[in-house]
Amino acid sequence: MAPKSESTSTPDSRVLLIYFSRAGENYNYGGRRDLEVGNTEILAGMIADRIDCDTYKIQAVDPYPAAYTPTVERNAREQQDDLRPAIADPLPNVSGYDTVLLGTPVWNTRAPMIMSTFIEGVDLAGKEILPFVTYAVSGMSGIDDDYREALPDSKVRDGLAVQGERVTEAASDLDNWLSLNALL
Repeated sequence: MAPKSESTSTPDSRVLLIYFSRAGENYNYGGRRDLEVGNTEILAGMIADRIDCDTYKIQAVDPYPAAYTPTVERNAREQQDDLRPAIADPLPNVSGYDTVLLGTPVWNTRAPMIMSTFIEGVDLAGKEILPFVTYAVSGMSGIDDDYREALPDSKVRDGLAVQGERVTEAASDLDNWLSLNALL
């Protein structure tokens, strides 16, 4: 793990990094590849290496399949039925944090429904929310706007979108985004 950079946020400011990620068979330039670590988790790790933050990994009670097609099918059902998949671990107490970074893959042009479970399960009012995503073809896909709508009492900043296939090459974009948000 690389040494953490000193944060430029206020001394009393606390940052919480929350992410959902899925390893296993993933989209890869039209084909598939198996990932030991999900793309969003890689990007979250890059963030945690750079800034002073606490982390919380969202994990489903009913884990998503390792195979790509069954995951796509499950996600489509969850979106169509507006489901809220249960989260395995107790939700974190966010009261002591000023800034919350929310990381997710983009599935079918939106955040997986487990992200709705999370944002509806914690009180993010008054927090600065910094969304980041990994994607195959859709970019940010309006996820930051979705969070603005779902979190009207939070300040949702513009997000960072990184193509999953290029996540390990995202250091420069990541550093720029963290700097723009006064975290680096």
